[in-house]
Amino acid sequence: MKSREPLIRAKRFQIDDKRRRLAQIDMMISEFERMALDLDRDIAAEERRSGMTDPRHFAYPPLAMAARNRRDNLTHSVGELKTQREEASAALAEAEADLALVEAAGELDRSAKVEARPRRAAWRTAEAVRP
Repeated sequence: MKSREPLIRAKRFQIDDKRRRLAQIDMMISEFERMALDLDRDIAAEERRSGMTDPRHFAYPPLAMAARNRRDNLTHSVGELKTQREEASAALAEAEADLALVEAAGELDRSAKVEARPRRAAWRTAEAVRP
């Protein structure tokens, strides 16, 4: 039987890659949420400065409108990233399960080899005893 070590190394690499991807997504989500909060503060400050809080009003400040649009886009992106995070988390769990199966198969192979050695030795001994 061939060694399963290259396969196990490849699976571990995949798991590390999926964990990095998950960490990147988490970092992007937190950064986008922070940016959206900053934009909320900017919108509130601009509305206070102008005295206009209705975005449908013709005199609503263009800076506040642009900040609102940007915040809405960020919020939408966060929603999409959360969906990607769920998918990446599921892919990580699947890769970890695959690694566990490969490692278990390797353990079975090793235990089967260990059990086969005494049988072969006993068979050889029995052959040597026969006249």
